[in-house]
Amino acid sequence: MEAAGHARWFEGLLAELKCELWVGDPAQIRAKRVRKHKNDREDARLLLKLMVEDRFPRVWVPSAENRDVRQLLWHRHRLVQMRTRVMNQLQAIALNEGVRRKKGLGSQRGREQLETLTLAHWATRRRKDLLDLLDRRNPRIEELSEAIEQEAGQRPEVKRLMTHPGVGPLTALAFVLIIGSPERFRSGKQIGSYLGLAPCENSSADRQRLGHISKQGNALLRFLPWWRRRKPWSASTPSGDVTSCTWRCVATARSPRWRWHASSPSASIGCGVRNGITGRWRSLVRTWDSP
Repeated sequence: MEAAGHARWFEGLLAELKCELWVGDPAQIRAKRVRKHKNDREDARLLLKLMVEDRFPRVWVPSAENRDVRQLLWHRHRLVQMRTRVMNQLQAIALNEGVRRKKGLGSQRGREQLETLTLAHWATRRRKDLLDLLDRRNPRIEELSEAIEQEAGQRPEVKRLMTHPGVGPLTALAFVLIIGSPERFRSGKQIGSYLGLAPCENSSADRQRLGHISKQGNALLRFLPWWRRRKPWSASTPSGDVTSCTWRCVATARSPRWRWHASSPSASIGCGVRNGITGRWRSLVRTWDSP
């Protein structure tokens, strides 16, 4: 079958029936279709033909345990996004009253100043509800952060990746779960392309045109290194995820190796961290495989 969303119930049904399931890349399957006549019967014939001719573009499928731990990462990620939206609304309320504290609004003194502002009836209600939402989000995020640290401590490959400067439990665990195995890729550039960090290209003849990063890949893992650069310190962030290494990656964008990422700081940071932890992961795999 082609890779598609909301098909886990079908995968589970086949697993119960002891049937082997192959999942193919939809883009490559679409490129192999010659006729523009498309329906379910034609799709089934094309898949059968590709399998008989040994040209079926099979993709890696994570295990059920892998997917379940990914839910932990996504759940925390969404809660952090919700908290950010709440904080942005509180910042807007404070700015409308002439209070500009930026990140200090989240401190104890900043909150006390926000609560003492004289507001209209519904503005006061909005401030109260937003503060209540914020108070409920922080303990849950901290609880999930502790769960991530515990899960990371049970995996030797995650511990290995955490030895890289700037990589903590959250980034290392996400990298292991999403990449799967480093042996699937021949180089770090392929991992960058897999995550959507490679630039779009529209070149012709001797003129090269590079655009923004493709963003074709896992959004969570692509987001983490960039988030570390934007927000290096957070009370709810798992310890160890923040170092000056990500800042040094920005400077490397001027070197020839990173020239094609010069217009994209997020790509430079992501590729710097990506190459470092990929090298550590490969060395760990070689250690396991050596007699």
